[in-house]
Amino acid sequence: MRSEAEGAVPEEKEPVDSADETADDSEEDGKRKKKQGSFWKELPVLIVVAVVLALVIKAFAVQAFYIPSGSMENTLQVGDRVLVNKIVYHTRDIARGDVIVFNGLDSWDPEVQVDEPSNPVSKALRAVGTAFGVAPNEKDYIKRVIGIPGDHVKCCDAQGRVTVNGVPLEEKSYIFTDPITHEQNKPSNDPFDVTVKPGQLWVMGDHRELSYDSRSHRGDPGGGTIPIDRVIGRAFVIVWPLDRLGTLPIPATFKQPALEKSGAAALPAAPYALGILCTLPLAYLRRRRHYKT
Repeated sequence: MRSEAEGAVPEEKEPVDSADETADDSEEDGKRKKKQGSFWKELPVLIVVAVVLALVIKAFAVQAFYIPSGSMENTLQVGDRVLVNKIVYHTRDIARGDVIVFNGLDSWDPEVQVDEPSNPVSKALRAVGTAFGVAPNEKDYIKRVIGIPGDHVKCCDAQGRVTVNGVPLEEKSYIFTDPITHEQNKPSNDPFDVTVKPGQLWVMGDHRELSYDSRSHRGDPGGGTIPIDRVIGRAFVIVWPLDRLGTLPIPATFKQPALEKSGAAALPAAPYALGILCTLPLAYLRRRRHYKT
């Protein structure tokens, strides 16, 4: 007897119906095209949102600035981009040694002359570049604070150093040094003797032979000083180029306790002393009352 296996006729394979797969593929292609289309539609919105956020941050918190001149060498080089903290001076006072950016409009002449754009497109690009710190702004300056209100700033002592309230500054760590000859600028080639008025600052560039700073503006109404209310913020970090990435700390020489004038140093303690003097009679009366009872 023949087995069923021997007599069985091989079943023919059913042809594959690709209609469903084709429909799925076309549906996926449609979704992919739709996603790509929606991405290109959303891209302008994303760009606008990013620009608005950047402008808000720039207006209130942190702003990038382009360094157009060598007045702060070697600390800052031409073409560096720095970030400026615009909030810090709402939480603390401006300190000696801070590197600050301030607006010199109507008070100082520009250190760098920048040609005015000739057409609206160039003007728009310049405005955007300035806002994001990739183009120079001839109205803004960057200098180091040497004297704050009430300071007596003078140059030079017997060793050629700048003094603040009679205390000499050791500035070798940041004053410009020629990378080829290794010669360092003098603290100042021009003598000066200034007492900083309230609401003003005495500022100088680190490249003393190149910087057009407070020393060069002594004939101006402020006597070379700049108004505190024109300060935009404190430059705290170099972000470009990447090989120069680093912070901008206050040099150690500005942290000398002797820099604080004796009168100013006594002011914070005065309220406490006065409070103690006022409480002594009260304590005495309470003690007498205690013994009587």
